[in-house]
Amino acid sequence: MTKRVLITGAGGSIGCHVLRHFLKNTDWDIVVIDSFRHKGLTDRIWRVTHKHPETLPRLTVLTHDLKAPISDMLADKIGHIDYLVNMASMTDVWDSIQKPVQYVQANVSEILTILEYARSVKPKIFLQVSTDEVYGPTDNKTFCKEWSPILPSNPYSASKAAQEAVSIAYWRSYDVPLIIVNMMNNFGEMQSPLKFMMLVMSAVSTGATVKIHGTLDDIGSRFYIHSRNAADAFLFLLTNTQPFIHVNGEMDRPDRYNVVGERCVDNLEFAKLIASYLGKPLKYELELGKVTRPGHDSHYGADGSKLAKLGWKMPVSFEDSLRATVDWYKRNPEWLRPM
Repeated sequence: MTKRVLITGAGGSIGCHVLRHFLKNTDWDIVVIDSFRHKGLTDRIWRVTHKHPETLPRLTVLTHDLKAPISDMLADKIGHIDYLVNMASMTDVWDSIQKPVQYVQANVSEILTILEYARSVKPKIFLQVSTDEVYGPTDNKTFCKEWSPILPSNPYSASKAAQEAVSIAYWRSYDVPLIIVNMMNNFGEMQSPLKFMMLVMSAVSTGATVKIHGTLDDIGSRFYIHSRNAADAFLFLLTNTQPFIHVNGEMDRPDRYNVVGERCVDNLEFAKLIASYLGKPLKYELELGKVTRPGHDSHYGADGSKLAKLGWKMPVSFEDSLRATVDWYKRNPEWLRPM
């Protein structure tokens, strides 16, 4: 029997790559849910499928805002589910700083809806896609392992930490087969033009100045990872692991894996690489992120050795995937415009 996977938030800038990767690398039937009200775009799903119409019989696209419950009729449309990949969230950090109550309430409502659904349909794996930002900042020397202290710095990362906490409660109370993935900063084709890579590309293309958070002695850094590499890690976990199920009365934890890029890259190096692939000079100035952006963390870093020990290897290197992404935007400049 063909397996079926439900992907929430598949119209997002990461979710569309998960959809594409699963369509290409499995024979599974795929159901996607997106409200298309936040950052999700039907355009992304069209880009994923229009050159591969042979995949359409395996794909079902449903529009639903997960702040509202999944009705019995919607559940019937979804059908049987083996795996559930939950990516539905409001994700823009700056927006969360401007509207913290809306962000936290929305992300908590969405996780409750999808966990209630999972509690009912009992998938084999519930993959909760979270962020490394729940760990808070690092010192750029040591990196967070799974189950490091949760110390979010802004309303977005706090709402993702809340999603994790509710998911763990459902794992304990209702045996939801949970795996949490904490993913580092993504880049890729069809990303929001408000993300750092897009801002750099737009500025370099027009000769404008890029603002880089940091000082000459301390430039902000991340383990940047292409969204297709992240999607490959998700698929690896679904096909190579069985989630640990809570034993009543025991002091145990669900499975958690960090999904990280191959090396730590400071934001100035990242911007310089983008400019070099565009074949244009980089004009930049440094600014203190903590002054211009409340809750700003200079350095994020997660330790990816646990997933690597299971046998996962990144399919495409950081620089090759970044170069390919820049080349894609050269051919598709309309994706750099405000949405």
